[in-house]
Amino acid sequence: MRSGKRRKAARFHDLTIQAVALTEHHHSGVTTGLSWREKLGYGIADAGFNFYWTNIATFLMIFYTDVFGITAAAAGSVLSATKLVTAIIPPIVGALADRTRTRFGKFRPYLVWMALPLAVSGVLTYTTPDLGDGGKLIYAYGTYFFMVLCYTAMNIPYNALSGVITNVPQERTSINSVRFICAFGGSTLVTAATPFLVQWLGRGNDRLGWQLTMACWGVAASGLFMVTFFNTRERIEPPPTQKTNVRQDLMDLVKNGPWWVLFFMALFTMMTVTLRSGSAAYYFKYYVQRPDLLAGFLPAYMIGAAVGASLTPLLTRFLDKRRLLMILLGTTGILSMALFFIPKDQIVWMFALQIAIGLALGPKAPLTFAMYADTADYNEWRTGRRATAMTFAAATFSQKLGIALTALVMGFVLTALGYVANVPQTEKSQSGIVLLISMLPAVFAFLAFAAVLFYKLDNQTMTQVRTDLAARKGGATGAHTSSVA
Repeated sequence: MRSGKRRKAARFHDLTIQAVALTEHHHSGVTTGLSWREKLGYGIADAGFNFYWTNIATFLMIFYTDVFGITAAAAGSVLSATKLVTAIIPPIVGALADRTRTRFGKFRPYLVWMALPLAVSGVLTYTTPDLGDGGKLIYAYGTYFFMVLCYTAMNIPYNALSGVITNVPQERTSINSVRFICAFGGSTLVTAATPFLVQWLGRGNDRLGWQLTMACWGVAASGLFMVTFFNTRERIEPPPTQKTNVRQDLMDLVKNGPWWVLFFMALFTMMTVTLRSGSAAYYFKYYVQRPDLLAGFLPAYMIGAAVGASLTPLLTRFLDKRRLLMILLGTTGILSMALFFIPKDQIVWMFALQIAIGLALGPKAPLTFAMYADTADYNEWRTGRRATAMTFAAATFSQKLGIALTALVMGFVLTALGYVANVPQTEKSQSGIVLLISMLPAVFAFLAFAAVLFYKLDNQTMTQVRTDLAARKGGATGAHTSSVA
């Protein structure tokens, strides 16, 4: 009975906040509703970003070892060291984007400025030069660093764009839902089409095939970025007298406890996802000995994830975001462990588990982005300052660090178990490959679950935070409460 009254009170508070937001929205001159053309126009760019992101997470490791021609340890060092070095770039890009001034807005111009450099960097990264081992390693470091730099310089402003298209909560949720559906669609297309394109375009020459494939993805992504540029508008601007202090923004973030919880949760979840996708090519090529199945196995996850993401609004009607995320991460860990016990000839069970893991992890992205927005609200409630762009930019650090550590783990495990490219693997090496796609991802999924245990911004707390913020904006004195640690 008491929980029912609490839910009714929470709904009343949410309606009050939405009414205040709509009033402010009206006074700011921003259109309340967004057309589906603009929602799709915004979301479609994330499909383009996944033409790169999914290729990196899924194929770059095996490209380096089996086509480019460097050892697993060297490939792991390239991926991990570059990600660690470039992890400081997102906050810098966020600060620069916040201070950009053009007649097209702050964030949209980056979709035009960085499209060609990103396309070129993708082709260069997947190009195999005629160099010795040392020369190849230097080339790999340089080109991969260039691609990560270009990607970040475009992706951070794109993330921030969702916060200035509209300030109505329902519309922000809607455009991000469309975005992640497009993202999973782009990932599905990449995982299904890339192996085919490499074979078809290369005509047996994998070096040429990878180069031309990345050229195709680069052209396609650039076209999608242009669609977003021409079909979106930046409507929300900070007050002209507002002064920003990057150092203070960073200090506020460092003291934001819930943000740190999300940081570690995202780090461990990224390691779970990247370990599974990055080791899948090795798993089917050397353990199952059916490399042709990879083109269906990876899209099966993406399809499951897309369905899971689309169910997120329904699930959050019945479960708190924190509790839902814990259930999903725990389920992911259990399902990942189950793959370890599947014999190599049980293809149907492999695919069934892959789809189930996709369903479990699909809601994670929309939930996490909503929770990052909550930490930005909490930061404003706690300090009186808001740095939404910095919050999302710094969040990218955990993703980069997760990919870096994953590459390091994969390179170390494969090397330690005696992996040799393009030859039949020993029983020890095959066992290691199975561990990489099952037990190790499960460990990191359970670590992500443990991290969420410390997240304190549940629905009841966030209702109070938003009520206080709405009261302040409405002219109330709004003192900081002490109910949130």
